[in-house]
Amino acid sequence: MSLLIIGGTGTLGRQIVLQALTKGYQVRCLVRNFRKANFLKEWGVELVYGDLSRPETIPPCLKGITAIIDASTSRPNELNSLKKVDWDGKLYLIEAAKVANIKRFIFFSAQNLEQFKSIPLMKLKYGIEIKLKKSNIPYTIFRLTGFYQGLIEQYAIPILEDLPIWVTNENTYVSYMNTQDIAKFCLRSLQIPETVNQTFFLSGLKGWISSEIINLCEQLAGKSAKVQRIPLVILKFVSNFFGFFEWGQNISDRLAFVEILNTENNFSKSTLDLYKLFKIDPSEIVQLDDYFLEYFIRLLKRLRDINFEDVQKQKNLII
Repeated sequence: MSLLIIGGTGTLGRQIVLQALTKGYQVRCLVRNFRKANFLKEWGVELVYGDLSRPETIPPCLKGITAIIDASTSRPNELNSLKKVDWDGKLYLIEAAKVANIKRFIFFSAQNLEQFKSIPLMKLKYGIEIKLKKSNIPYTIFRLTGFYQGLIEQYAIPILEDLPIWVTNENTYVSYMNTQDIAKFCLRSLQIPETVNQTFFLSGLKGWISSEIINLCEQLAGKSAKVQRIPLVILKFVSNFFGFFEWGQNISDRLAFVEILNTENNFSKSTLDLYKLFKIDPSEIVQLDDYFLEYFIRLLKRLRDINFEDVQKQKNLII
């Protein structure tokens, strides 16, 4: 089976690429910048030029392809590219996939998006879901929560650099996931007929609230966090008044989807049933505390290595 992966240089996309190669799939990645994607070529990926904002570049990328995995998305604050890429471009991609007789189209979306169609990116993703379902292309849609990787920037780094952590006053549990585990579900779906023409709400086994993540990072870093709380009612007012993605990139990147993720869901039984369908043992899934522990261990080792190199340079200068 040959795969075309879109968004292969991204946080999730590169994990899908790596695991697909390990499993022996032929992998092709649609890229705009070959230099940026050179590491994929070194892994053994076939790189082809393609740009969702230029529809004429899409059909040639699909020649000989069995399945499309779309792990791409614009940043919420990139208003100029949202319609051109995440709507027009993906409509072109779906039409080209129909012509190319693609056997499976995997699309990554977001949880709770029906309730937040006033948010541009959510509205577009929901629209693409509908278009994909009507296309007659065999599809699988994964609706995701947040990534572990995003929590590093939101919680760990601010604590280490004595910067404020922005949180709301809500205490809803969110079941984040490691992108490596999401990639595992993605590729497993290609082997399970029951996943065709289905939408799956993919999440981790344990929910976390902001205070628990902050406490975990404080323990591992040995430092106290500077927490800045924004009441959710104020977040709603600011987003409605200024436009959800136009009121400061730093804060918006951290809080833009907090209201979406803060919508209550009962994941327990449905999540276990999902793992059973995909034949994935829950014990194989990386837990958040283990992920953060590994991150801080690697970080401390890197800092020790840097300190050792600095000491050696000083010794050489003295000699």
